[in-house]
Amino acid sequence: MALGGLVGGSSTEKDVDSVGNGYETERMDGPRRMSRIDKPIVKPIVIGGEGDDMTETQMSIDKQMELEQDNAIKYRTCSWPKTAALLFSEYICLAIMSFPYSYSVLGLVPGLILTVVVAALVLYTSLTVWEFCLRHPEVRDVCDIGQMLFWGQKWAWWFTGIMFILNNTFIQGFHCLVGSKYLNTMTYPDHRICTIAFSAIVAIVSFFASLPRTFSGLARLATVSALFTFLSVFLAMIFAGVESHPGGYVPGNEPLVLSVPKAGTTFVAGMNAFMNISYTFIGQITIPSFIAEMKNPRDFPKALWAVTIAEVIVFSLVGSIVYAYTGTQYNVSPAFGSLGNETFLKVSFSFMIPTIIFLGVLYASVSARFVFFSIFQGTVHMGSHTVVGWVSWALILISLWILAFIIAEVIPFFADLLSLMSSLFDSFFGFIFWGVAYLRMRRADYGPEFWHWKTRGIKGPLGAIFNIILIGIGLLFLSGGTYASVESIIQGYHQASFGGPFTCDNNGLLPYTSPT
Repeated sequence: MALGGLVGGSSTEKDVDSVGNGYETERMDGPRRMSRIDKPIVKPIVIGGEGDDMTETQMSIDKQMELEQDNAIKYRTCSWPKTAALLFSEYICLAIMSFPYSYSVLGLVPGLILTVVVAALVLYTSLTVWEFCLRHPEVRDVCDIGQMLFWGQKWAWWFTGIMFILNNTFIQGFHCLVGSKYLNTMTYPDHRICTIAFSAIVAIVSFFASLPRTFSGLARLATVSALFTFLSVFLAMIFAGVESHPGGYVPGNEPLVLSVPKAGTTFVAGMNAFMNISYTFIGQITIPSFIAEMKNPRDFPKALWAVTIAEVIVFSLVGSIVYAYTGTQYNVSPAFGSLGNETFLKVSFSFMIPTIIFLGVLYASVSARFVFFSIFQGTVHMGSHTVVGWVSWALILISLWILAFIIAEVIPFFADLLSLMSSLFDSFFGFIFWGVAYLRMRRADYGPEFWHWKTRGIKGPLGAIFNIILIGIGLLFLSGGTYASVESIIQGYHQASFGGPFTCDNNGLLPYTSPT
């Protein structure tokens, strides 16, 4: 009964079969129940305002598509291949090149095991997100879900919204940082332009690329981004194998490859390496936004499974092969800097340009969408090309990219920024939210005793225990992960491992650093 009370709350007691729309009438798994956890508290993108006068039929996908049929700007237009392209561009990204570094800290065997485990957990929680969105087709983004999970409280919407904007803007800032790192690397040793200017250039280019207002409009760019990322990381693997020695090589000090962490590895170093792996996999924060613009959300698992399989294969291959040839003492993050041939380094890094731009663009679009919908819900500016609508959209994006630029300059480091983002935001958006979502959905389906074996057999206690463990993993990220990230940043400043805030100093991958 205690667990039932923990996840208690009102429920409409209606099965999804009663929603009466085009796809929710099919059950997910035969006789499996699919109840809402609460009445609708928000309206879909194409229906204005909020209130209690909404019917569940109005929430349906068919109804939403019907209402926007004559709009100049249509949102429910994404097919599952387009959604897959968006997911590929989100996950197959520059952060892959932090895997060799993570494996060098954790050891090859623990690194590969954690890669598979984190991928499986993210797949499971992503399917939970999808199930929640099927039950509640009116949700527009993760902020709506946050409010619903915590009993319709407006503070939950604001709390989720603030984390949502910060997470996305940190990622934008990360790509400004990496863009400046790339430009410094390409122009080395002729360092005539200040690093701050390079970051600003990346932010300006990204702003213009962010202007399309729907995900369907970004899908082609996403495909190009993912393709170039594949080429970039595979070139890096090939170059690492064919070159004579890694970057910064000292004769007689051969690359050292360890199957387990080396003696003396600290909690801070190990936790940061694990956070880097987790950050690359965890992206559930965007899934509700993507599903909200799908023509048939039931197709989402097709895109999810394709991306997850590709992730495990690519991440494991890149991490292990590059690490095997560069070793523990010559590994840097991103791993392009571990290549000993400058031409190899610059060529493979250059194929990452579309991703450096596009992934920041994707998260800027997700954030701008959230702000824009909050301001203009139910107005003509949502579905029509109006001056007010486009000017507001541009101003929102400008504000987000200015904030991202500031973050890039205040936190001028790569691996530690990944770890900090993972610990602060992935704790909630990767684990805590979806453990709570599972518990609340099962309570809505089976009542307060949903966790008892008499209600659902072994699925009851196993499902409840597993999802409570997921919530615990999220709390570990938030506490231990944040501590390790902050401590690593402090150590980096004390050791002068990276430049200070708003500095013109070169942050490129060249010249090579001494081995560790």
